[in-house]
Amino acid sequence: MFYSINPATEETIAEYEEYEDQKILDFIEKSELAFQRYSTTSINYRTDLLYRVASILEERKETFSNLMTLEMGKPIAQSRAEVVKCSWLCKYYCEHAEQFLADEVIQTDAKKSFVSFMPLGIILAVMPWNFPFWQVFRFAVPNLLAGNVCLLKHSSNVSGVALAIEKIFLEAGFENQFTTLLISSSKVKQVIEHPLVKAVTITGSTPAGKSVAAIAGNALKKSVLELGGSDPYVILKDADLVESAKTCVTSRLINGGQSCIAAKRFIVEEDVFDEFQDLFLAQMNAKKMGDPFDEKIDIGPQARLDLRNELQVQVDKSVIQGAEILLGGTIPKRKGAFYPPTVLTNVDETNIVFNEEIFGPIAPLIKAKDETDAIRLANKTVFGLGAAVFTKDIQRGEFIAKEKLLAGSCFVNSFVKSDPRLPFGGINQSGFGRELGLFGIREFVNIKTIYVNQYE
Repeated sequence: MFYSINPATEETIAEYEEYEDQKILDFIEKSELAFQRYSTTSINYRTDLLYRVASILEERKETFSNLMTLEMGKPIAQSRAEVVKCSWLCKYYCEHAEQFLADEVIQTDAKKSFVSFMPLGIILAVMPWNFPFWQVFRFAVPNLLAGNVCLLKHSSNVSGVALAIEKIFLEAGFENQFTTLLISSSKVKQVIEHPLVKAVTITGSTPAGKSVAAIAGNALKKSVLELGGSDPYVILKDADLVESAKTCVTSRLINGGQSCIAAKRFIVEEDVFDEFQDLFLAQMNAKKMGDPFDEKIDIGPQARLDLRNELQVQVDKSVIQGAEILLGGTIPKRKGAFYPPTVLTNVDETNIVFNEEIFGPIAPLIKAKDETDAIRLANKTVFGLGAAVFTKDIQRGEFIAKEKLLAGSCFVNSFVKSDPRLPFGGINQSGFGRELGLFGIREFVNIKTIYVNQYE
């Protein structure tokens, strides 16, 4: 049994029965039959369906936003923005899919030779709760346009969202090309290993990604892993400190800090450390925590009580290791999974909040001797998802982003974000493969070489 619990009130919203093994097998077989039909359809047919999906998202934005906020506590304004972004994603890929999937002619000694991009079949997605609409659509839309069909194993605490998404695709005209499986993590292995399932993508923690990748690898199936991060934001001494502080705080608190690409380590040159710290602290202190349905609040609850409690453990350990709490750092005495905006200073590279991913509104400030030391500290991580650098010297910033920072996405004077037009993914313990853009739609296709000769 799965339980959907409102993290702001701790009240149970709904209960869901987990699917039995036979039901899972039936859905897989129905998906395969759907693939056999769907893979032969035209791009125009697929784009028509996905334009309908975009329309449904726009027409029922409030319904979907409310459900998201109710199940995982995202501030309602951010929920609305997430639904709108999913609609944009649909339209973007509909406008570009034909170009992205067109045959590529390559001149050889053959009469004709080219590369085509053909669908693989059933793709399984294991998705997290933190962006429960966006991360599903980010996987599903390009794969459906490529001619694949999709199975979704969503986080159990957002089962309502998972079923709502399935209904959106059904209402748009898809028939068994997108299916939600209400299953526990223990049943993921049998789905991946099923011979009709051709590939798997996961967005989640590094340990979860390793587990999925091992199963997929043993079965010789393609996988894409978008995992954890400890994104460093480097603030150089020539940066606009006021704007940098605003941007850094925004990135740290989006979705209550529960984002793989949120800013998680703030590395500041010592010449401007004290000034930046004061500006940053003032910005964090001004943010309001409360009921996620209140339009005026900046941060709602964490998604679950156990996740909130893990944050307190990490903060307590950081203090034992020498960190100083400037703001927050204590679970509030109120109902719900709330954790306040928290600022830690006197953090060095041996501290737990420097080395572990902190999935909540906790900001460690780290002093660097100079630019070289700041870049060294930024890259001293097992992760490699995103990074940012702040400087008034744009050329210098671009050089650092391209040549020095080790991550899949590096931004200059802006916080790291995903965009349908740009590839998204990480390196090292942050995973491999890419979503979004041209590269995302080509992850789960057969890149097929066609060589045509002619006898004289």
